[in-house]
Amino acid sequence: QVQLVESGGGLVQAGGSLRLSCAASGRTFSGVAMAWFRQAPGKEREFVAGISGGGGWTFYSDSVRGRFTISRDNAKNLVYLQMNSLKPEDTAVYYCAAGEVAGPRSTYDYWGQGTQVTVSS
Repeated sequence: QVQLVESGGGLVQAGGSLRLSCAASGRTFSGVAMAWFRQAPGKEREFVAGISGGGGWTFYSDSVRGRFTISRDNAKNLVYLQMNSLKPEDTAVYYCAAGEVAGPRSTYDYWGQGTQVTVSS
């Protein structure tokens, strides 16, 4: 079992930055692949970024590559999503997820409750 708790969401103007955090507990964190997903109103949940257990591999969706950075601190059981150059279309509920293998098509077994990110134009 892995428990995930996101934080760091909020309201920001277009062009601004936010950093999301996800605190994990319940299992050896360094062995767990982590990812961020998001879901906008009326849309399906979509993959944003993923990172392998050791942090050596990262994956990004085309829509955020070059603007967002996923990272992790295995000593603190934390994963981050640094979001720069935010756009109104980035507005969504952002979810942290954990699984065995990182990647946009991997299965993630554990999910956080989500944190709202709103980007105003």
